[in-house]
Amino acid sequence: MKYRVLFLCTHNSCRSQMAEGLLRHDLGDRYEVFSAGTEATRVNPRAIQSMAGIGIDISGHHSKTLDHFADQPFDCVVTLCGDANEKCPLFFGGVERMHVGFDDPSRTTGSEEEIMADFRRVRDQIRAWLQKQFGGAV
Repeated sequence: MKYRVLFLCTHNSCRSQMAEGLLRHDLGDRYEVFSAGTEATRVNPRAIQSMAGIGIDISGHHSKTLDHFADQPFDCVVTLCGDANEKCPLFFGGVERMHVGFDDPSRTTGSEEEIMADFRRVRDQIRAWLQKQFGGAV
């Protein structure tokens, strides 16, 4: 049975989507991976583009709220921003909870090149953390 991991951030548009795509791509044989937000919006096109840049397609992902997973069991819930950490509901009690904060690249301003550089930076930071936390060649 695969270890079930849920990544949470506020809008389920960037960080949690990238974490889901990275862990599923790199270690999907060991982990069943999902993501959600405290609010649903849309997957940020720049997150899709930054992931495509390393050969991972998340264009089929969609933004979901926690309600989508209310009756599902998880082995680990990982919050990727302070807002999600504070709002993580009690129905996740009894499972391993982790929090690691990453900058929100959707708040970056500047030229398109500068914004995309920040998306790639956050993506790479998430990947490095996943490698350390979940092991294996990520």
